[in-house]
Amino acid sequence: MWERLAAVPALAQRRPALSAMALGLLAACAYPPLHLWPLGLAALAGFVWLIHSADSWRRALWWGWCFGWAHLTLANNWIATAFTHQAKMPEVLGWAAVPLLCIYLAIYPALAALAAHLLARKRRNFTAFLLVFASAWTLTEWLRGWLFTGYPWPPMGLMLLGTWDRPGLAGSWLPWMGTYALSGVTLFLAGLFLFAVLERRWLAILPLALPTAGLMLAPGGKTPDSKLRYTLVQPHIPQSEINDPAKFEEQFERLAKLTGKGDGNPRIVLWPESGVPDYLEDGYPERYYYAMTANGDPDYARRRIGKVIGPQSRLLTGVVNLNIGPMPDGRPGAVSARNSVTALDGSGRILAGYDKAHLVPYGEYLPMRPILEPLGLSRLVAGSIDYLPGPGPRTLDLGEHGKAGVMICYEIVFSGHVADKANRPDYIFNPSNDGWFGWWGPPQHLAQARMRAIEEGLPVLRSTTTGISAVIDANGVVRGHIASGKADKLEGLVPAAHPPTLFAQWGHVLTLAWAALFLILGLALPRVLALVRARG
Repeated sequence: MWERLAAVPALAQRRPALSAMALGLLAACAYPPLHLWPLGLAALAGFVWLIHSADSWRRALWWGWCFGWAHLTLANNWIATAFTHQAKMPEVLGWAAVPLLCIYLAIYPALAALAAHLLARKRRNFTAFLLVFASAWTLTEWLRGWLFTGYPWPPMGLMLLGTWDRPGLAGSWLPWMGTYALSGVTLFLAGLFLFAVLERRWLAILPLALPTAGLMLAPGGKTPDSKLRYTLVQPHIPQSEINDPAKFEEQFERLAKLTGKGDGNPRIVLWPESGVPDYLEDGYPERYYYAMTANGDPDYARRRIGKVIGPQSRLLTGVVNLNIGPMPDGRPGAVSARNSVTALDGSGRILAGYDKAHLVPYGEYLPMRPILEPLGLSRLVAGSIDYLPGPGPRTLDLGEHGKAGVMICYEIVFSGHVADKANRPDYIFNPSNDGWFGWWGPPQHLAQARMRAIEEGLPVLRSTTTGISAVIDANGVVRGHIASGKADKLEGLVPAAHPPTLFAQWGHVLTLAWAALFLILGLALPRVLALVRARG
């Protein structure tokens, strides 16, 4: 086998960096919306092959970076679409922003490739190399998920998630290891297929391929329902209208019509991020209220919402809340904002709230504002004040309407940071505005919400402005959805939660434990095999 592996530089010697980039692009096709997971695993196997063939640490580092840059650039191409929904910066800047961002993001695959080369390549045992590479990949993805506020989109393990009614291999493994360790296993699995092909062990390929395909294509089991009723609304508010005051009343009427009065039984009503343009909190200067509604009265705004949902309902809706302080002219005014979810009852009374913790750089705040603003850079979201982060996962106790965990928009992609472990919710509400995200973004966003459902053993209910809204059970199966570009609602019973999974209990302690296990096995395996041979 070593001789066949040593032939790799001859195959890719002329253009190894371009080969790595091509493999990265192909691997990104494994994610939604294309979901070509067999192609993704094959490309990942080729990448493992290429890194194992590197004859210096510099080449391993460089080829790892090239793979990561191309892979993450294609997978994150939806970010460029966000630049088409603002007027302060050139739209073409979006197509430069994505590859520029991925110059940084590609450092993590590069470090994983470097670690595998330094720790295991010279051991000349391919399985040991795979185990060390899986460990390094797990650790570097975990780092990418929290360093510098974190950006884990997309994790490699996403390619093992099946289509909407099929949890795939992720459905079996996520509860026991979490997303980042699953990414390491994905790389290991691709390497096993490579090993079988290189060794011409055709009898070993079927026992690998058939269970993999079977689990990827098998329908997911249905979880029972709870007794809590829901009405989940997608009003179809295009991004071009979302900040247009002339459209606010029409948007509210659309929400109200879709919501209906219910059947008199207790229910939870779910409206999306940016669902309510009115300021609902008291205490702001009057000019802010009049800017959003002709009445200019937050109490009126709350009461008319209460009339829409009815006395037996509770509403969870996305809102913008302001932080008021002294302005340069001495008047009180908005000094910052919060992207929030507010819970209201049928009388319009505010019951509880949640403030988004994982804010989007350049979307909800401008990093290094004193430096970047004079250069012409701006936030992508309308407004000149920055949003401030909330404290993190929190459970809103709504009594007979259940205990709701809340994750606003892309917060749902942060594995291990979506539920309050000390006060476990019954379900997670994930309001979002996916109108920014083009064609690739919404399906990937939904897929990562499914991964959180499986990891935590909790149903996830997604209400978005214009798609894709969905109800996801604790197995990661999409029970119902509303496609992009439609105004509609979903109604039914909230799926029941599972008991806390192992990952829900241990979080990223489990991630690090799996990474350590992969590393120990990888480093120990050659010595164990040598001892066996010596005694044999």
